[in-house]
Amino acid sequence: MFSVDQSWFVRKVIYWRAAASVAWAVVLLPPTTTVFVVLSRFSLLHPIQWISDCLDLLTSTSAIFSFILLCGVILVVGFFNLEYYTVVPSIACSKIALLGQLLHPRQFVHSLVHCILGIIVSWCCAVTIGGRYRTLGYPCTQGEGSSQMCLNEYHLFLLLAGTFIGYSHSLVGVVHNMNYVSFHTVQQYKYLCFKGTLPSIIKCSATQALYSVRNFIALYFFLGYAPKAWICKTLDLQINSSVHSLDTVAGLLDLSLLYHLWISGTFLLFTWYITVLLFRIFITEVYSFPVQSTFAEEVNQCLPKVIIGKQPMILKFLALQDLALLSQHSPSRRSEVFSLSQPGGHPHNWNALSKECLSLLADLTQRLVAHHETVATNGRAKTQSSGSSTKSTSSESSVTSGTEDLKTPRSNALIRTPGSVFMGSSMGRLRGPLTAPFTPDLDSPFSSPALRHLAASRVPSSPWFGTVQSPHIVRRCPKLWSASTDSQTHDSPPASPAPAPSPTQTEKKPSFLAQFLQNRKDQVTNFLARRGLIMYLLNKLPEATSQALFADSQSHIWALEGLSHLVVASYSEDRFGVVQTSLPSILSSMLLLQEAVDRHFKLPHASSKAARSTCSIGDSSYKTLRFALRATLKTAIYRITTTFREHLNAVQLSAEHRKRLQHFLEYKE
Repeated sequence: MFSVDQSWFVRKVIYWRAAASVAWAVVLLPPTTTVFVVLSRFSLLHPIQWISDCLDLLTSTSAIFSFILLCGVILVVGFFNLEYYTVVPSIACSKIALLGQLLHPRQFVHSLVHCILGIIVSWCCAVTIGGRYRTLGYPCTQGEGSSQMCLNEYHLFLLLAGTFIGYSHSLVGVVHNMNYVSFHTVQQYKYLCFKGTLPSIIKCSATQALYSVRNFIALYFFLGYAPKAWICKTLDLQINSSVHSLDTVAGLLDLSLLYHLWISGTFLLFTWYITVLLFRIFITEVYSFPVQSTFAEEVNQCLPKVIIGKQPMILKFLALQDLALLSQHSPSRRSEVFSLSQPGGHPHNWNALSKECLSLLADLTQRLVAHHETVATNGRAKTQSSGSSTKSTSSESSVTSGTEDLKTPRSNALIRTPGSVFMGSSMGRLRGPLTAPFTPDLDSPFSSPALRHLAASRVPSSPWFGTVQSPHIVRRCPKLWSASTDSQTHDSPPASPAPAPSPTQTEKKPSFLAQFLQNRKDQVTNFLARRGLIMYLLNKLPEATSQALFADSQSHIWALEGLSHLVVASYSEDRFGVVQTSLPSILSSMLLLQEAVDRHFKLPHASSKAARSTCSIGDSSYKTLRFALRATLKTAIYRITTTFREHLNAVQLSAEHRKRLQHFLEYKE
């Protein structure tokens, strides 16, 4: 599952943290069970007998056996928490995608196990409450006077309710991403974090149990006869006709039954929620990685090696969190980041950390640009004529090369001296993934007539098509909303004219098979588009799509914080100038990402904040990650500009980026 190099972390850290969370859940089980016993046997008119019965029950053999079963349930729940947790939420962008998650075999196993656990906990609750809930069968006398075993429907009612609550818990966990583990912005001790969350856990348990009881009563009223008849036939039990059946209105109007059902459901959900809460607290605890080590066997455990790993994701997130924290609060560890290797004098630590952070920012920028292009073309791929094939090829190569430059810091930028970076006389050309020329989609129904007329005036029949009369005549194409090149500056030479397409190029016609498949695909799409239910399931959810784009943005937030704080600290702590050599790449990556984020927030539903769930154990912080990223990005750029100020005028940037950076220097953003 994991690479050999990183198995040490899972074995020494993750497993021990999960075991500690389960141990604390078991430790909290006796006081929780005591509270349940006191509430389930509550008697205001006989307080002395109430207390005496509670003490006798807590020291009985049945209570000890029930406690052992509950400990086993806690262990199973903790195991499923360890197997199903994730630091990147799975967001369904359509109804059919959510349905696919609910019907997944992995989810089926999760639901089945929680149904069984619900039956076990409900049986323990029934034995603890006692009285009419204790056993499934009891001796009764029928009309002929013979003694037979009759079905105790109250006991069956509690068992079925536990099954229903367990299945509902599993389904709600998928809908609300209950297996998602988020990291707290403000670091707290584990006790304070648990203490602050405990009241909301109690409230959520009681509220969710109330909803589950309501839904179960409605379901049992209509379908309760089926399980009752099956149990009677399987166990050879009789139905006592002298007792009101619980699948009738008269049988369900029993306040004592509803109270015990609600208390049992609250106890079941509370024990599970406490296990989930403790697992989240322990698994997200800050872990401090060494920046460098003198022992060869510990090199794979150092921060520069760990941060470039992909699996497990919790390891990468903890490494980025540690990077953000050390960049702010640890001068001694920052000095190790700025240090040079011996022998050789290379900044390997800084190169590895900055390379991974810039790669994360470039990946997010690419993702946002691709999404915006998809939205701009209404979800269709752009169709280009043969005359523009050469232009599109050059554009794609520009995007690819620019993206590769952003994913890794430039090699020549890493070996230059700080003095070569701050040069005001020449402006280096920094191409990014957003510098490709914009090609309008003329086939789109949203294209304007003026645009079509402009394109029609440039047909191949023109005498000027395909030739260039003078080397000083340059065809100027409108650029995408990104940075301009340094050819716009006064010092750079004019760009060479774009190569004209060869007249021997002919348009490639699609094959008969491809055209046949495309026609059948269009027919199926048109057929499904006329079915309202199908389109309801297949239509994309705009807000969910925006949330999915920023689902892993917590890593980008830490990358931005770590880079910006290290750059600011290097102003006074970097003795060798290793950070200043990467300053142009860092600023360009941040500015490109800010353009992409600003562009995304202009789309519909992107700036609308999702309503937080009033009571749910599921963490909904992922719904607002895009807003946190935007604020962190702007803060990171301001942090750098307020530190370096006029020195940034000597950094090699494109004209568009320099103009945008000037807005930050003047506090206009």
